[in-house]
Amino acid sequence: MKLISWNVNGLRACVGKGFLDFFHAIDADFFCLQETKMQAGQLELELPGYHQYWNSAEKKGYSGTAVFSRVEPLQVTYGLPQDEHNHEGRVITLELEQFYLVTVYTPNSQDELARLDYRMQWEDDFRAYLLELDRKKPVIVCGDLNVAHQEIDLKNPKTNRRNAGFTDEEREKMTTLLQSGFTDSFRYFYPNVTGIYSWWSYRFKAREKNAGWRIDYFLVSDRLQPKLQDAKIHTEVFGSDHCPVELELDC
Repeated sequence: MKLISWNVNGLRACVGKGFLDFFHAIDADFFCLQETKMQAGQLELELPGYHQYWNSAEKKGYSGTAVFSRVEPLQVTYGLPQDEHNHEGRVITLELEQFYLVTVYTPNSQDELARLDYRMQWEDDFRAYLLELDRKKPVIVCGDLNVAHQEIDLKNPKTNRRNAGFTDEEREKMTTLLQSGFTDSFRYFYPNVTGIYSWWSYRFKAREKNAGWRIDYFLVSDRLQPKLQDAKIHTEVFGSDHCPVELELDC
């Protein structure tokens, strides 16, 4: 089984930059998107064989998630139990026979860490939500988690120490989540690999210089480790400031 996650930074723009070519070539069973930046009806995607699920932000041109699934889920839910988190279209959960699939676009702490306090509350509530699901069946969570967990997950850790996405607070929340019973699938296979990133700023020719961050993940419940087959980061794929990430499972 193959799963893809991609922050497309505006799906309508990404479609004009080869999105459908990659979508059809990769032939995934589940294809999850973050930062779709669109409302219902702004784009009609013909994806034969896939069920489509969308969660748009109330604010136009902002945030948003989507999941395209070959399998019709048992149930689909949108958002988190706390309504305060449910105005930006950040979470979609599919319940399947063997697991839950959650795609998430984690809030950015923003310049000067203006939203860090909210981000900390989000982290606690999102972790509690995942653990509640995990009590019922295994969980696969994917998306732009807006944190580089370890120093090897970004090109310039020293100069980014107090920047959004690499604060001690955000990194500690990721550590806590993993210690709660989840596995970072890429690090499971490649614990010491450096120089592989999933996001590059559009400024300063960052992608050309590979001055990037690994902030897009597939995390799985620890008990799914025996089913993990591979995790990939498709650095060769353009169309966004992020590239797609992939998980292969024996399910």
